[in-house]
Amino acid sequence: MPTIKVTTLSDENLKVYTSLTQAQLRNRLEPEKGIFIAESPKVIGTALDCGYEPISMLTEERHINGDAREVIERSGDIPVYTADRELLSSLTGYELTRGVLCAFRRPLPKAPEEVTKDASRIAVLEDIADSTNIGAIFRSAAALGIDAVLITPSCCDPLCRRAIRVSMGTVFQIPWAQIGEDYSDWHTHSAELIRNLGFKSAAMALSDDSISVDNPVLKSEPRLALVLGTEGDGLAKHTIATCDYTVKIPMQNGVDSLNVASAAALAFWETRSMRNS
Repeated sequence: MPTIKVTTLSDENLKVYTSLTQAQLRNRLEPEKGIFIAESPKVIGTALDCGYEPISMLTEERHINGDAREVIERSGDIPVYTADRELLSSLTGYELTRGVLCAFRRPLPKAPEEVTKDASRIAVLEDIADSTNIGAIFRSAAALGIDAVLITPSCCDPLCRRAIRVSMGTVFQIPWAQIGEDYSDWHTHSAELIRNLGFKSAAMALSDDSISVDNPVLKSEPRLALVLGTEGDGLAKHTIATCDYTVKIPMQNGVDSLNVASAAALAFWETRSMRNS
């Protein structure tokens, strides 16, 4: 484990932490070269538990034999860059990292068929753009019995830094994949794509024919996909129209909707399969 002291954030070895955009880290044209950043010893430890490959680490010197010691020891012979707190604190968002960042090799994309093969409950996220919501949904999915998550092509990347942070590393624990080749493919064939995977689909939306989220028919479905829409506009009309069910959360006091992450958590709990009840 080579330890390398750096004195400037312009050091070439730190570009992955300081200057690469999320798109550059993801490297869509060459997925095998993609990278993601995990923050804090707990989240880094979860990534290691799940088999992700570390590339390098950046930490305050005082953490090498402290908070970061265990994850450093588990990470093999990767370079560990260290710097003073004063220097690292100039990194945007550094105060949220518990003083430790780790670059990991991004896994190759998985197919929807692979991640849903043995699933009874999945979440399908349509065009959700906010990384905080993505992270919160994954955390609820891990806690409340969702077996896999599918994201549409216009969704936020679950392996972006904020989504990983908000999820507390559960994005590494829940299998996920992209559904649909591109925006048009999903929005033209949404329900068909879900049905081909062997699931009944339940669109979370307000409409005249919506059933309540606690309707027993949902829990009795052996394989159910809960489809949640983007912030503000919700699900596309075509998606709602072609799903097997339209589901609403009954509310009071004139409130007509919840934040998508809050709605997801409630729906995950209420529609859990009978085998998990």
